Amino acid sequence: MDDDDRPSDEPSDPEDLSPSVESRRSTTVDDEVLGEDPASTDEEDADGNVEEETEGVEGDEDGGDEIDDEDGPDDDEDGPDDDATDGEDEDDTDENDTTDGDDEDDATDGGTPATAGDAEDLGGIQGPETDEEMPLAEHIEEMMRRLAVVFLFGGLATLVAVTESTELINYFWGYHIPAPLENRPRLYGPLELPLTRLKVAGLAGVVVGLPAFVYQTYRFMKPGLYENERRYYLAAVPTSLVLGGIGIAFAHFLVLPAIFSYFTTYTSDAATIAFGLAETFNLIVIMLAFMAIVFQIPLFIMLAIMMNLVTRQWLQDKRLIFWGSFLGIAFLFSPDPTGMAPIIVTLTMIVLFEGTLAILRWTGN
Repeated sequence: MDDDDRPSDEPSDPEDLSPSVESRRSTTVDDEVLGEDPASTDEEDADGNVEEETEGVEGDEDGGDEIDDEDGPDDDEDGPDDDATDGEDEDDTDENDTTDGDDEDDATDGGTPATAGDAEDLGGIQGPETDEEMPLAEHIEEMMRRLAVVFLFGGLATLVAVTESTELINYFWGYHIPAPLENRPRLYGPLELPLTRLKVAGLAGVVVGLPAFVYQTYRFMKPGLYENERRYYLAAVPTSLVLGGIGIAFAHFLVLPAIFSYFTTYTSDAATIAFGLAETFNLIVIMLAFMAIVFQIPLFIMLAIMMNLVTRQWLQDKRLIFWGSFLGIAFLFSPDPTGMAPIIVTLTMIVLFEGTLAILRWTGN
């Protein structure tokens, strides 16, 4: 075929393709700037196959450098296969990143347990020097062994007191009840006397077993306590026992005789009072225990101030609230419907409260 018969759109020489390709590229860039679809531009060409062959020829001549530097419409639009390939690359990248992060974490952790020196370097909490790691079973075994010692002391004291319970009942009755020979105890049930004996013996067992319980508790906790905590415990617990003993003595020698004297006087004109054995000893035991707790008020105030929970000035400003609380507690727990015992207990609590504040003010705390 001659050159004249050849279609005008088909180039005769591959070297003549450069201007058309360059014009096509500029048209494509303009279309992309104007927002037109590059695919529509390809459709407007006379023959897409010729353009592809032209691009191939141009790529062979120029070594593919210029076409690689400037992306054509086909490079801008990724096909489904390209998207899938990109997605796989992204997933692989994420997995590699995660794996690398885990490897770095494992390398950082090292798997070596921390020591006491590491805890000090990092500002951690280190246990006392005497603290020893023990299995839970051994802790429970030690606790049960020490509780057995406490129950042994309390049980022995109870057994001894049972044999002397009649003398103890006569002692309490003769000291607290006015005219004990005239106001002999009344029995309103067949089990009142044996139950009262057990109650008195149990009270003796508690009095003896409580110091043993405090000591065994300290021995159990001692390995895990710091030196300052040991001093704090040894200062607070014996003080609590001493205050409790003072409260029991105060109730025994002052409060209970005053209450029973009031009982015998306010009913003398109307009727003759009869003291039941069980009810009378219930009142005695409850008042003794209640006054032992009431006398812990100074210790509670001191501990609250030492722990920076309250201040002396705050307690002084709220004293009326505390007085009202003392009155409500006394009427709630005192087993005396006449009001005599609650009033005595309330006055005792107020005196302890104000006396503790006065001592703190005097010492400058």
